[in-house]
Amino acid sequence: MTAEPTPATPPAHTGPVPPPPPFDPELAAALELVAEFLPTSLTPEVIPQLREGASAMRPSDEDLRRGGAFQVEERSVPGPDGAPDVSLLICRPAGVSAPLPALYYIHGGGMVVGNNRMGVPELLGWAEELGLVVVSVEYRLAPEHPHPAPVEDCYAGLVWTAKNADQLGIDPERMVVTGASAGGGLAAALALLVRDRGGPELTGQLLMCPMLDDRNDSVSAHQMTGLGLWDRTANAMGWGALLGEASGGPDVSPYAAPARATDLSGLPPAYIDVGSAETFRDEDVAYAARLWQAGGRAELHVWPGGFHGFEEFAPQAQLSQDGRGAKLRWLRRLLGV
Repeated sequence: MTAEPTPATPPAHTGPVPPPPPFDPELAAALELVAEFLPTSLTPEVIPQLREGASAMRPSDEDLRRGGAFQVEERSVPGPDGAPDVSLLICRPAGVSAPLPALYYIHGGGMVVGNNRMGVPELLGWAEELGLVVVSVEYRLAPEHPHPAPVEDCYAGLVWTAKNADQLGIDPERMVVTGASAGGGLAAALALLVRDRGGPELTGQLLMCPMLDDRNDSVSAHQMTGLGLWDRTANAMGWGALLGEASGGPDVSPYAAPARATDLSGLPPAYIDVGSAETFRDEDVAYAARLWQAGGRAELHVWPGGFHGFEEFAPQAQLSQDGRGAKLRWLRRLLGV
């Protein structure tokens, strides 16, 4: 069973661009504040500035301990053959000796920004409520390290985690790979890679507004140009950094852009969510539909009026709380916690 690249396809959208869906009113107010420090359309020139900002917001071990609720450590583990070691951030509920389910987390950042602490504080809220270990992987970033470096780093970290599950207090039969945005795309790619290499068994894949299709030509991509967060210009920047001139062409690997996979059978159950008012809407909906068509299990949520990353930037909004609750319910059912 392999995941071969798809041939070149005609543009997904031609003709006039239809009007975009409206933002949820509560989220629209939050988006105005976000836009003051994070532009909608990003270009390669701003990558250093974005990285500086992500580094400045890096949470400390003390932050991640959550008042003693978690034991926190960072380990350097073997990377891909001939590549540097991979750093794993491991957060385990304190005072629990029994093996626990685990979330193997891949951070977002458009393939060009981020570290293995980005997004983890929010994830620890779920882990504390459900009793989960969180393992967050630090992967090499594009454009300095294009495909396949990021996904291979993620794979190497997952293999080490599975092999060392006993010492980490992890139940190897209850591991879920998860990520948001670029991390969601890498999580989907990792699930394909695990299937095709016979790698560690995954219980599920939790894909939050995942970045799946380098072709960047869906109706939603055109609708949201210049609107919200991570529009079509920013998306072209991210995919160009990862794939170079191959981006959008006929020879893109599904392990870079999972929407290119021709076979989505044999994958673990998926949870996919996305906002109705964001670039990734159509590619994420299509991916869920193709999982069903392949006989797979998938739960899809399209949050009305949600912009890209709305749960992170507006966590108190009603739609964000609904999204968090849906993911927790899915994890409870999947993991039996």
